[in-house]
Amino acid sequence: MKKLAALLLAAALLLTLTACHGSREKKVFEIPESFDTSRTYEITFWAKNDTNLTQVEIYKQAIADFEELYPNITVNMRLYTDYTKIYNDVITNIATDTTPNVCITYPDHIATYLTGADTVIPLDELFSDAKYGLGGSELRFDSPTQAEIIPQFLEECAFNGHYYAIPYMRSTEACYVNKTYVEKLGFQLPEMLTWDFVWEVSEAAMEKDADGNYLVNGQKVLIPFIYKSTDNMMIQMLKQLDAGYSTALGEIQLFNDTTRELLYTIGTHVETGAFNTFKLAGYPANFLNAGQCIFAIDSTAGATWMGSDAPLIDIAEDKLVRFETQVMAIPQFDTKNPQMISQGPSICVFNKEDAQEVLASWLFAQYMLTNDVQIAYSQTEGYAPVTAKAQNSEIYQDYLGRSGEDNDLYYAIKIDATRLLLDNTDNTFVTPVFNGSASLRNAAGQLIENVNKSIRRGQTVDEAYMDDLWEEVSALYRLDQISTSDRKVSLGELPGASRALLFALAVCWVCMGAYVVVDNLKKKKL
Repeated sequence: MKKLAALLLAAALLLTLTACHGSREKKVFEIPESFDTSRTYEITFWAKNDTNLTQVEIYKQAIADFEELYPNITVNMRLYTDYTKIYNDVITNIATDTTPNVCITYPDHIATYLTGADTVIPLDELFSDAKYGLGGSELRFDSPTQAEIIPQFLEECAFNGHYYAIPYMRSTEACYVNKTYVEKLGFQLPEMLTWDFVWEVSEAAMEKDADGNYLVNGQKVLIPFIYKSTDNMMIQMLKQLDAGYSTALGEIQLFNDTTRELLYTIGTHVETGAFNTFKLAGYPANFLNAGQCIFAIDSTAGATWMGSDAPLIDIAEDKLVRFETQVMAIPQFDTKNPQMISQGPSICVFNKEDAQEVLASWLFAQYMLTNDVQIAYSQTEGYAPVTAKAQNSEIYQDYLGRSGEDNDLYYAIKIDATRLLLDNTDNTFVTPVFNGSASLRNAAGQLIENVNKSIRRGQTVDEAYMDDLWEEVSALYRLDQISTSDRKVSLGELPGASRALLFALAVCWVCMGAYVVVDNLKKKKL
């Protein structure tokens, strides 16, 4: 028994050592003393564009300019048209250790990436590194300092006590209003929209003539109010009402009485036909430009699709209706304390075995913050550059000042949308980031989508319906697994190495206990 116990104990200790030291796929990244330019590096960059070829060309130009500065670094770009596809591919590739080097993504997604050991590197030390950090002395380009990144945008990239990304572009949501129709209905646009005003105008627009045509547009089709991102809709409504959504620790507060009341209100306007969503109706810009929508809420990054003269109009010319477009902040419950979401892509760097390869990746990621890249990309849509260095430059200020000179680069609606964010940066907010926050975001929108569908199918939306909806959406997005305020982690959620370590320790204690019991039995027999 002594030999058996000793053997089991040795095996358990060996397993412990393996769990502690042998199962990590990557080592913790440490900044090299210098960048080795005698070697060549090939890095992958996963990026997203809105099917906008101008954005693609900007990426290509940025890569070409960077490679000219660093001839020993080759950047291979892979383009996506959807952030969710990037997210899913990264998750899939983590298991096979084939993640990209640099990726445009969202902090909510990064929080999930971090469930893998050292998958995404924290950037704190790189930010402040004298040689290769922000504004570093050894850089071959004019990088902004950390102080020159807009603080609100940079803070969006901080969670779990570290910075895990740098902001790339920022946008918010805007309400693109058919001012012509609002005034035709006998209303005047206020300085800032309220939810009550939008609902009132939307319901007034539902009046028809004897032939079934809507009076305001003379057409058979009209959806006065269309919201593209229902997750943002619910999140911003709750924020404006100071109601629960989630805490920084990951406590789920979405399913509350305020949420129910909001869903009932939205439901009443779904029932009359005054409100619909992108998922059920279609792209808001197409309805707006066809004179079939009055309030179209979408990202400021979608401004080039909005309005009668939009450069990216996506409907047939004979369907286009001319009207005056007004770009406004999203509706508010309290106009004295406006709240609007800050959103937009960030850039993260993935860890690799070779620290020099990671440093090469960081150099490229940082290059995306230079004025040339920031200004060029922001001009493609209603984005705002993320650095004060770019925002205050003569080139960018000249761009803003030429609003309306043409319907392409200086398209007025696009520049108005950009100014909306620039003027309201202090009124923007972000939601807490944690492993599961992306699922919670989806759940917030799903509540609205389900109510919308149910009412259109003739279902009764009452308290019993809401109770079932809570359970259905919570189960769909597995919110019950993350909805604890103390963020307790189950054994199944732990990394494999941690589970192995706990198992090994358990085996050790069992072996020692067995030895003591057997030894005591022997002594009693004697």
